[in-house]
Amino acid sequence: MNADSRTAPRAATPPALRERLAVPAALLAAVAGAFAYVGAVDPNRPGHYPVCPLYRLTGLYCPGCGGLRSAHALVHGDLLGALRDNAAGVAAYAGFAVLWTVWVVRAVRGRPVRLEAGRTQMWVVGVSLLVFTVVRNSPAGSWLHP
Repeated sequence: MNADSRTAPRAATPPALRERLAVPAALLAAVAGAFAYVGAVDPNRPGHYPVCPLYRLTGLYCPGCGGLRSAHALVHGDLLGALRDNAAGVAAYAGFAVLWTVWVVRAVRGRPVRLEAGRTQMWVVGVSLLVFTVVRNSPAGSWLHP
């Protein structure tokens, strides 16, 4: 063994599969727990969850209004009810599922996980939520009320 091989930096060994999946598994467990709670404690009955502050103060529905009712309906297999309660919430649940799946597949393959939203994606999401909010609070968008 020569002096050069002893001082050369060693390549870092990739973490084991269990280590790579620990964070996505923990996040899935937390989200599943939250959905289980909302599925068990009906948000349609008053007194279990706080009222949206924007709705309480202004009577306007924010993009999140109806999200708990939407999650409750989805847990109980009522996709149309979930869409009726909060279509943006259902889109967010689906987006989370897709991003989480990409994360897990990349982790299993040992590839770096880079789920970075660029400026354009953030603008698209922001403008979409703004349009959704304006439409759901207009007379023509009353069908989007939770």
